[in-house]
Amino acid sequence: MNRQRLAQWWFVGTLVFALLAMLVPLPAALQPFKPYWPALVLLYWALESGDRVTLGLAFVTGLAADLLVGVLLGEQALRLTALVFIALRFRSRLRFFPMWQQTLAVLALLLNDRILLTIVRVFAGDALPPPSWWISPFVGAALWPFLFLLLDDLRMRLRIQ
Repeated sequence: MNRQRLAQWWFVGTLVFALLAMLVPLPAALQPFKPYWPALVLLYWALESGDRVTLGLAFVTGLAADLLVGVLLGEQALRLTALVFIALRFRSRLRFFPMWQQTLAVLALLLNDRILLTIVRVFAGDALPPPSWWISPFVGAALWPFLFLLLDDLRMRLRIQ
């Protein structure tokens, strides 16, 4: 298998893994701690390989996530598209931040994602979420350095550009 095909499989595989990780059921007590995996993986690829991640890919990934989870069609597509747009817009700055600043930027992006989700759900007629619902962005930001280093290490071992 040539290097380019391996890179494509690795890219698609990480996105599929993120979508499947989103489906893992957790007990009700741990549900607020579940990170938004597709956002974290798309953020990694947007920072490391900006030419592969486009707004169209974020939208299609969000539609796939909507269909897998069974929420309002377009909800996660809108969220991921907004997240990737901001990440790509500030990619040149975010890439060279130290890890702690990058983690804070990821936290800001994930909190922005939650605010956008709250607006969409309120317009759809749902009630405001409980305060525990806001824990997930902090868990995602805490996992960011480990996820980034893991994906980066595996990408380097496979020598994928």
